[in-house]
Amino acid sequence: MQNEDSISVEASIAQVLGTCLYAARMANGHEVVAHVRRCDAVEAAGLQVGHGIRLEMSPFDMSKGRILFNKNEEKTLK
Repeated sequence: MQNEDSISVEASIAQVLGTCLYAARMANGHEVVAHVRRCDAVEAAGLQVGHGIRLEMSPFDMSKGRILFNKNEEKTLK
């Protein structure tokens, strides 16, 4: 998705759904399913409910996104 058409938004982890799958809540209350790439799973293993993240979303499907940034650790997940 890494192009100019993607949308970057701030959110927080609302629920841990699986190994690399999370429910994220944006500031407006909208919840989306967020995932981490498999190669970034080790860095994202510490994500818990309440952690702030940055999501990359497609403008065509606003129900899911990819986690790019963990605000609590100040570390970019590529």
